[in-house]
Amino acid sequence: MDLDALTAARRDEWARLDELSKQRTMDGRDVDELVARYRSASADLADIKTSAGRTQTGDHVSTLLARARLRLTGAGENPLRMLPRFFVLQLPAALYRVRWATLAVTIAFLVVATAAALWIAGDERVLAALGDRAELKYYAEHAFTDYYSENPAAEFAGQVWTNNAWIAAQCVMFGITGLWPLMVMMQNAVGVGMAAAVLFSFGRGDVFFASILPHGLLELTSIFVAGAAGLNLFWAWVAPGRRGRGEALAEAGRALATIVIGLILALALSGVIEGFITRQPWPAWTKIGIGAFALGVFLFYMLFVGRRAAKQGETGDLTEYEAGTRRLVAG
Repeated sequence: MDLDALTAARRDEWARLDELSKQRTMDGRDVDELVARYRSASADLADIKTSAGRTQTGDHVSTLLARARLRLTGAGENPLRMLPRFFVLQLPAALYRVRWATLAVTIAFLVVATAAALWIAGDERVLAALGDRAELKYYAEHAFTDYYSENPAAEFAGQVWTNNAWIAAQCVMFGITGLWPLMVMMQNAVGVGMAAAVLFSFGRGDVFFASILPHGLLELTSIFVAGAAGLNLFWAWVAPGRRGRGEALAEAGRALATIVIGLILALALSGVIEGFITRQPWPAWTKIGIGAFALGVFLFYMLFVGRRAAKQGETGDLTEYEAGTRRLVAG
């Protein structure tokens, strides 16, 4: 191939490609022409590289193609401009999407925790298997409440936040197994039931609720949402509907990753309450009221803001522009 001859023959076409790439406004015919000239220049570049290797002319055409490609695909959106849409539409819609599964997980958790507490507290042999009476009494009267104040508030808040965020992330990440979220929920339900049984056995049920509810209302709800999200991912794999399994998992996975971000923020707030509020010698209803208010804000965001976002067609997934075309159709 004669490189000089090709350059002379294509110079005007390449110049037109460059002109279109720099054009501020384009109508339909301009876009069609840009696409056609982009394809033609791509073929020219392939011929140049095949016959002559790397050349100055080839580098010039490559630069023109890069500019045209950017014009066709557009520049990435400023992440800061995406934040309002994320918090107003994507995140609440993703939370709203798992509302019924969250309710089911919540009911199951409460049933298991209550059954464990009644079984342990109602059978002296089972209670004795947890430790001798002196140890259990010390736990009920000192260790249970001292746990919330034995470390500096900020350090303790950070510890419980990272621990709970990791539990929530595991529920979502390993949710496709269908077993991991159930195991996490069961372990936590039995643990709460055991603690309740010990404190109620020593007449300190009021202390149990005063210590658990201020932070636990939002913390446990967040864990329930995480478990529901993980099970939702499992269900997308089991019953993808008219979608392919890969497509269903990808869509559910992107939406649930959105939920993880929201839960990290919610668990940060519950960590602050656990680290700074639960330890305070305030009246129980004051501390519980703070926790109930935090839970109320979360539920309003999840159910009311989420419902409004869902009515606008939001699912919590990325837009087609952000995620790519889900299915290519010929013709």
